[in-house]
Amino acid sequence: MQTLAIVGASLAGLSAARAARAQGFTGQLVIIGDEPHRPYDRPPLSKDFLLGTVTADDLFLEADADELGAEWVLGSAAASLDAASRTIRLKDGRTVQADGIVISTGASARKLPTLAGLSNVFTLRTLADAQSLAPELVPGSRMAVIGAGFIGAEVASAAASRGMEVTMIDTKPVPFAAQLGTEMGGVVAGLHAANGVELISSAVIEDFYSSEGNVTGIRLAGGRYVPADVVVVGIGAEPNTGWLEGSGLELRGGVLCDAMGRTNVPGIVAVGDCAAWFDESAGAHRRIEHWTGALERAALAVEALLDADAAPKPARPHYFWSDQYGVKLQFAGHSAGYDRLEIEAGDALTHSCLAVYYRGDIPVAVLGMNQPRLFTKWRRSLAAWIPAPAQPPAAVPPPGRAAKQAACSDASALAGAAVVG
Repeated sequence: MQTLAIVGASLAGLSAARAARAQGFTGQLVIIGDEPHRPYDRPPLSKDFLLGTVTADDLFLEADADELGAEWVLGSAAASLDAASRTIRLKDGRTVQADGIVISTGASARKLPTLAGLSNVFTLRTLADAQSLAPELVPGSRMAVIGAGFIGAEVASAAASRGMEVTMIDTKPVPFAAQLGTEMGGVVAGLHAANGVELISSAVIEDFYSSEGNVTGIRLAGGRYVPADVVVVGIGAEPNTGWLEGSGLELRGGVLCDAMGRTNVPGIVAVGDCAAWFDESAGAHRRIEHWTGALERAALAVEALLDADAAPKPARPHYFWSDQYGVKLQFAGHSAGYDRLEIEAGDALTHSCLAVYYRGDIPVAVLGMNQPRLFTKWRRSLAAWIPAPAQPPAAVPPPGRAAKQAACSDASALAGAAVVG
């Protein structure tokens, strides 16, 4: 392999570049990004950045020790991929050809088409989003957050701490239930109530009111009217895979990969928010949209890319964290299908506790609220219950015609330096 192209200048993309060099890749390394920025840290965008305790310069991820020797192609998104020739076409017309490709194009915030073009409506996914939203956190103003996921909850926490009047509107009966289960989801909902944020659950939005290009209020089913000076839409994200349509890669809610990040096309792997890796414990593909997944899985995918015979390795338990109202929430594992919840330490009502989720007698997930030491011990022990990967790694559907052509193509036709022009 002479040339490696990484599509996506994100944490996952940077981690893949570092892993490639650490694993001995000495060829040409090309990193493509749609934003003009080099990779930066996203989790602080909804926390410290909004509160002004960190600046944009504090977010950039490259360290002085990084000597990647990479060619950076920034400011233009990937438009299409020819998997057979491993040629990436950018929206500005440039092309990049490589022997191996890492796809790390991430995800984009879902938007409400009804609110398109209104100046006081925001999503939060990028540095530019956060830079636009931060000046709107004005004491005494009214914020409506649509969607009670973790991004929406963190924005609500930051806004409330700034003295805003905050209302969260959610379609689900209990927020965070998909990640934390109904019982602990209710505990986190109580955290918002304790800090003056109103949560309207099982809500149906019937209409929006606007004036002079701004939303002024939201009408809910039943007649409730929620006034708003600022609206934040936090209803999840969609994987950035549209540019891969027709490429020959298998796509279903993300780029389908095996348990090491291999796609159905040889020489192409995927990592980060756009990738749906096969999860041995669930027997299904999962798309993990969290920082640690982007950081840790990149090395596995690069190993599989550089060594076709690389043995599958168990992934660490799924992990994420959130900071809300001074409470640090940490979660590891998957709560889906749990049948018993035990509070192992502390008191959930005081928002300082450790809860363990069981399926039968097997622990499948753990949640810590202001319990970092005990959580860390449980997170380590949780790894012992992860089943060993199958041999050989299973998960990817049979390749389509394009993948078969790629597998059978003459390697010499793919060799050579990346072409940018």
